[in-house]
Parts: sequence; structure tokens; C-alpha cells
Amino acid sequence: MPGAILFICGMNAIRSPMAELIARKLLPQGVYVASAGVRSGERDPFVDVVLEEIGLSLGRRQPQTLDDLEDDFFDLVVTLAPEAHHAALELTRSSAVEVVYWPMPDPTVATGTREQILGAYREVRDRIERRIREELVAAGSR
Repeated sequence: MPGAILFICGMNAIRSPMAELIARKLLPQGVYVASAGVRSGERDPFVDVVLEEIGLSLGRRQPQTLDDLEDDFFDLVVTLAPEAHHAALELTRSSAVEVVYWPMPDPTVATGTREQILGAYREVRDRIERRIREELVAAGSR
């Protein structure tokens, strides 16, 4: 089990903050979890809705970039979008940090009714939770 995990996506507005909160809920308390984006982003209200459905909240947290991070001592960096993966590989080139890529769809491309759009966000949330359970929670219990 890594002691410190960083989730990265494009703008830290959807996928990585979801992953951060879900990981904090599922992993042991001693594991440090953070998230960031490659670029600046705006908070996405659909994220608040789908996180609230599973009892989580971002509170007042706003998206942050890699430059905003106060810590850089991560054992594991999980990237959730192609641009994030490239940035993480570049960032960790001279360090012994493990970088893994968990491709996740971008729910902002969903169209249709509000419920159909929320469905796309729920799908991403559930995929992230499943991956955390399979890759991190299960690995920590072995």
C-alpha cells in the first residue's frame, strides 16, 4: 500500500477530485491522498451531485494544478487522462515514483437531458471507485 497517492487529470475538476475523495473514503486513514490537474480548471457542479449521492462532498475545495501542490513526496501517481499521464511521466522522470494510467472517459462530452449527463458522470465515478477497490484496497489487503 503506497503511503501517498496523487491523482491527476486535465483540470482537477472532475475525475481526479472524484478519485481523491473516493480513495480517502476507502483507503486506511494513514494513506495521504491528493489530486491536481495539468491546467487550471473550474469546479463542475455535476461532480458535486454525483459525489453527494455516495455521501461525499468537496466542500469549498477548488481545482488546483500541479504547481499548486504543497507536497511532492508521492509514492504513486495515478493519471486519469492522456495529457495527465504525459505530464506525470515528465514530472517524475528523475524520481522513483510509480506512475500508472487508469484511462477514464471525459463525462463533459455527454449530451442529452440532465439525467443523461448525470449518468455519464455516475459511470465515471463508479469506474473510479471500482478501480480503487481493485487496484489499491484489494492490494493493501493481500
